Amino acid sequence: MKIANIKHVFFDLDHTLWDFDKNSELTFEKILKRNHPVIEIGEFIEKYVPINQACWTLYQYDKITHEELRYNRLKQSFDALDYLVSDEEIERISKEYIELLPENNHLFDGAFEILDYLNQKYKLHIITNGFADVQFRKMKNSKLETYFDSVTNSEMAGVKKPNPIIFEHALNVANAKKENSVMIGDSLDADVQGALDAGLDAVFFNESNVQVEQNIKQINHLLELKKYL
Repeated sequence: MKIANIKHVFFDLDHTLWDFDKNSELTFEKILKRNHPVIEIGEFIEKYVPINQACWTLYQYDKITHEELRYNRLKQSFDALDYLVSDEEIERISKEYIELLPENNHLFDGAFEILDYLNQKYKLHIITNGFADVQFRKMKNSKLETYFDSVTNSEMAGVKKPNPIIFEHALNVANAKKENSVMIGDSLDADVQGALDAGLDAVFFNESNVQVEQNIKQINHLLELKKYL
């Protein structure tokens, strides 16, 4: 069923359009192969992914800082592998990771096709909790930036999703009204519930096909947005 009266579509970036997990793995593969070749990339990623998600959740709710996020996710991953790495080396890997990450720009299947479709009917925008410098480089390198009229990140807004203030900030920047706006994202908490609490409609990008309540609008593939928009 189409969502009525929509004029503005807000997207999350990582894990929604930009395939963070794939791009991140390729980045770590390059770094570890060059500096720590004894580490098997699959084993590292198996440890890193849930640790990184947990650290981002803490960061999202201001329980750790930007710097602690970048340090803790690596330190805890290496500890989980019983692999000894100095703090200096963690700092070096962290900086190299941030520098190299936007060089890998795999998008989710259907990303350009759905953006071309939506761009003819709506104003498109980004709301992201990611770090501003990295996110802009991701969008530029992956050729996404031309689709979006505005980009709101947590550094600009001073708060992170799901805080309603970031949605209000994004609406103001976009010159949009909440009753004419919908949020698309992969996080039930930050994107979907955050948007709903702020008065926007929301669609859950459920690429992993997790079980959700029936009242939540969801898609498993980006092109399925056509049934809502």
